[in-house]
Amino acid sequence: HVQLVESGGGSVQAGGSLRLSCAASRYMYDNGCMGWFRQAPGKEREGVAPIATGSGNTYYSDSVKGRFTISRDNAKNTMYLQMSSLKPEDTAMYYCTALTGSWYCGLNTEHFDYWGQGTQVTVS
Repeated sequence: HVQLVESGGGSVQAGGSLRLSCAASRYMYDNGCMGWFRQAPGKEREGVAPIATGSGNTYYSDSVKGRFTISRDNAKNTMYLQMSSLKPEDTAMYYCTALTGSWYCGLNTEHFDYWGQGTQVTVS
């Protein structure tokens, strides 16, 4: 079992930056994936970016490409999401997620086993 705890959310003006963190309770083995999803009120949860725990390969949704950067620090069992040039449409609850024992690393929510409680990001 893996516990995930997000931090770093808050309120920011459009054009500003925030960095989210996700601390995992244990080491994520090489055949795994961690990622960020978000959900705005009245909308479905959407994938933002995943990162493979072994290779570090990343992928970004079109809506955040060029503005957000996902990274991880395996020594700290922590994943990050650096968000820049924030827009009001980025306002959402951001969730950290993870899966283990699979080489899948994409943006399909059904593949992920573990979810954090979420951290709110508000852009005005």
